Amino acid sequence: METPIAFIIFKRPHTTEKVFEAIRQAKPPKLFVIADGSRAEHPGEAEKCEATRAIIERVDWNCEVIKNYSDTNLGCAKRVVSGIDWVFSNVEEAIILEDDCVPHPTFFPFCEELLEKYRYDSRVASISGSNYQLGHRRTNYSYYFSIYNHCWGWASWRRAWQDFDIYMKLWPQIQAEGCLSDILEDYKAVRYWSNLFQSVFENPSDQIWDYQWTFACWIQSALSIIPKANLISNIGFGLESTHFTSKKVSPYINMPTEVMEFPLKHPPFIVRNLKADKFTQQTLFKQTAFQLIKQRIKKLIKPK
Repeated sequence: METPIAFIIFKRPHTTEKVFEAIRQAKPPKLFVIADGSRAEHPGEAEKCEATRAIIERVDWNCEVIKNYSDTNLGCAKRVVSGIDWVFSNVEEAIILEDDCVPHPTFFPFCEELLEKYRYDSRVASISGSNYQLGHRRTNYSYYFSIYNHCWGWASWRRAWQDFDIYMKLWPQIQAEGCLSDILEDYKAVRYWSNLFQSVFENPSDQIWDYQWTFACWIQSALSIIPKANLISNIGFGLESTHFTSKKVSPYINMPTEVMEFPLKHPPFIVRNLKADKFTQQTLFKQTAFQLIKQRIKKLIKPK
C-alpha cells in the first residue's frame, strides 16, 4: 500500500482499537492522526482521550506517523475540517477513516486504485466505502456513480477538498437561482435539501460538516464513487456517539461488509445511477429523517 491514511480519533478507545487494527493490517506508509481535545465539563473524558491516543503508539510497521492533536476541544466540525485541511496541505490524496468506521480489508486497495484512476478527473470528487442500497445490486461493474458522497470511510483529493466551505457562502445564490432543481430533479428531494441547507446556513454548528461537503460537491457538479457492495461497518452508535445516541435512529448500524473482488471492473462511462440515488433519497434521506436532523441541529445550537 502506498496511499496515506488520515485517522480521526477522539475519546472512544474501544472503537478506535478496531479501526486501528484494520489500518495495521493495511500497513500504510504514512498515517496522519487527527485528535480533538477533551471537554472540561465532561468528567473522565481527558482519560478517555489519553487512552485513545495511546493506541496510536502501537504502530509496529514501517510507517511515518504524523500527529495533529488539539489541546482544547474544537468540536466535531472544526476538528474534522481543520484536520482534513492539514492532511491535504501535506499530501495530494488520502484515505480518511473516523474512529468508528471499520473497513473491510479490500476497502484500501479499492480506494487506492480509484484514487489513481480518477486523480485528474474533476468529475469525481470522492470515493466512498459505504453502500446503502440494502442488498439491491445497482450495477454489474465494481462501482457506480452517485451525487451522494457518503463519508463513513472515504477517500479524496486535494483538488476536490479545496471547494469545501463550512459556511456555505454560495448557498443564498444557489437557492435564489433554483439550482437544486437541476441537481435533484425531484421536488420532494429539493424541498428536503433546501430546508436542510438553509438550517445549516442559518445555524452554523461546531458539530456539522458533512452536509457542507455534499453541498461543495454538488455546486461543482462532481460525482462520488459508490462500491457495488458495502465496505464499511459503522460501530459508533450509542451513548458515546457525537450525533446518534440511540440504535433506533438509523437502520445502518453495524452493516455487514462484503469482499470487493479484484481486478476491479470499471464502468466505461461516468454517469449518475439515478435509480440508486432515488432509493438513497427515499430511504436514507426520507422526510422523517429530516425531522431528526432538525432536532439534531436545534440541540447542537442550544445555549449552554
